[in-house]
Amino acid sequence: MELIVAVYDDWGIGKDGTQPIALSADRKFFREATRGAMVIAGRRTIEDFPGKKPLPGRVNVALSRSGVEIPGFTTCASPEEAMELAKTVRRAMVIGGGSIYRQMLPYCDTAYVTRVHVTPDSDTFFPNLDEDEQWSQTEVLQSGEENGIRYEMLLYKRREADPHSSENR
Repeated sequence: MELIVAVYDDWGIGKDGTQPIALSADRKFFREATRGAMVIAGRRTIEDFPGKKPLPGRVNVALSRSGVEIPGFTTCASPEEAMELAKTVRRAMVIGGGSIYRQMLPYCDTAYVTRVHVTPDSDTFFPNLDEDEQWSQTEVLQSGEENGIRYEMLLYKRREADPHSSENR
């Protein structure tokens, strides 16, 4: 499973349920990367979708413990249920928000991270993959500047477990 996220320099991802600063280059990258995929989001992230409607051209899944039905979305009550559903499609991507990323990160092996080089006030953060030994940045997919703000789209991959490590015995 994959995930896609835009983070600020402090790995903040949002405030009050939305992105304080959103770049059109990142929105375009998100649309292209998720087109045709199953996307898994939480209720607060869905409330930030345009018109609170499902994203077109994707299979939309809501991860919600309450099990509330959201028109146009398949609802899963647990990360395990979402993972099982993801096995039925060619490509599944976790798209947020903060608690959904934390719940689904253990199931992901690929992360598309847009680093936006500003630090607006955030109340929601993504785990810093640069400080996580399980993850490594493998590629810079794109970089640029928009409205005076530098950014890079980065590819992170989960490292393979060392078969000789004591953890695996």
